[in-house]
Amino acid sequence: MNWYEKLKQYFPVEEMKSKQHMELLLKEKGDVYYKDEGPHHVLMYAEFPTFLFIDYVYVSTESRGQGIGHKLIEKLKEKNKPIILEVEPYDYQDSDSTKRLRFYQREGFKHAVSIGYTRKSLATDEANSLEILYWSPTGENEEEIYEQMKRMYEDIHTYKDEEIYGKSYQPVDEVLTYDDDREATDIFDVLDKQQEEKNK
Repeated sequence: MNWYEKLKQYFPVEEMKSKQHMELLLKEKGDVYYKDEGPHHVLMYAEFPTFLFIDYVYVSTESRGQGIGHKLIEKLKEKNKPIILEVEPYDYQDSDSTKRLRFYQREGFKHAVSIGYTRKSLATDEANSLEILYWSPTGENEEEIYEQMKRMYEDIHTYKDEEIYGKSYQPVDEVLTYDDDREATDIFDVLDKQQEEKNK
């Protein structure tokens, strides 16, 4: 199974870029967009001068628990730049969702509670909301993370979208919002409360 098939099998259709989109990014933005691939993992990420964005990370089921994910994140942390990624809202009934968030919590990621992120999928035509997680070695605040996310959205997510999909994604200001008073709960607090309930 090639790298794209592995990602496609693991990620929901509304979050997947087309193979053409990803290959174009690797070819035409090869100084920014990278693929790190091994027998048991696929990591797609973008490196900008001031931050990194994890687009997709996949670790095969049979090799989970062997520290592969940790090693991949450590390698990115060595670049000493903030790392940003998107995750689906927490679903306590989905054990994968819990494991994924626990992993990022252990790796020291925070939830950017002030950032709202909803975009319409070109594959399903439905609005898809995601949460933003970030790790920062230099204490970036959420407003700075928001500015970096906007840059990534325009440079990576919507790259040549009309040419590739025959239609465009929404403009960045419709997709990303920043609000200090956004009505959202820290995803990791919810996770911890869930754990406390279980332990009772």
